[in-house]
Amino acid sequence: MRPTEHGFVGPLAGELEEYIRFKASMGRHGATRVRVLRSFDRHCLEHGAVRLERGVVERWIAHRIDANPGGCRSWFSYIRDFGRWMRLAHDPDAYVLSDQWKAGSPRPTPYLLTDREAALFLRAAGTLESPSPWAWQSRAFFMLMACCGLRTREVRRLAVGHVDHKARSIDVVDSKAGRSRRLPVGDEVAAELLECDQRSRERFGDDRPAFFVTSTGNPVSPGMPGVVFRRVWTRAGLEWPQAGKRPRPYDFRHRFAFANIERWTRDGVDVMAMLPYLAAYMGHAGIDSTLYYVHASPDFMDGYADLVADAERVVPETEEP
Repeated sequence: MRPTEHGFVGPLAGELEEYIRFKASMGRHGATRVRVLRSFDRHCLEHGAVRLERGVVERWIAHRIDANPGGCRSWFSYIRDFGRWMRLAHDPDAYVLSDQWKAGSPRPTPYLLTDREAALFLRAAGTLESPSPWAWQSRAFFMLMACCGLRTREVRRLAVGHVDHKARSIDVVDSKAGRSRRLPVGDEVAAELLECDQRSRERFGDDRPAFFVTSTGNPVSPGMPGVVFRRVWTRAGLEWPQAGKRPRPYDFRHRFAFANIERWTRDGVDVMAMLPYLAAYMGHAGIDSTLYYVHASPDFMDGYADLVADAERVVPETEEP
């Protein structure tokens, strides 16, 4: 068999190629996804696997783990998502990787930002006094996390050319597991990004290495958003917890997820139908990761178990909302 466009050659090459095209149609061009599924494709070829069955998938996983016992296992999400897509598109009996196979690494418990805290914080971010670019870029930086649910590193790595002021969209390129996505942004966020860009161009010219920079024009370091976050928190007149869980920039991403789901619940919207859109917007490989972000919301716990139990019937992912 001749290799497909993405190099698949096994019995499931056609389905794998179709799946990759499906993801690409939504702007999901992650090279890691293709590389991982090529490995699975070779496994299928070697073992003559013509269907997506449990034994085939789990033997391949066990082989990869044996080859790299201490490695990151985020690639589990790719084969799980492929299984869900197969159920929808080709084979209702296709195996979807079970929950016993998890990527591991315990996640920290989020600090649950209230509406009041978020509002006061973003207001204070717009009046931060600093000789550095944070004086005009802190509000735009944290609004991308609060209003778009971006990861901290996605905001730090945002390039100037990845912000389209005319189309009011941003490109998140080569993020977690090599995935990329294009996101529309609201009017308020778009206006903030435009003002931030204009002021940064006045200070650093048109060739700065990142959208958000330091006083020397260099990209923002990983630890700096946390430092600025605490300064803004204090400026907002919010009390910094002396014990227990303390707030951090990433908590805006948690809030974005469960706030959307709680709003849909209040409005009577079918949450299960909307979860794939939210997962795609947040850059998740599937809805399992999205559900994690909402589990900590005390107002949503009553419905959380039902969502998890019903998650198997959800379409993998669709276009961004």
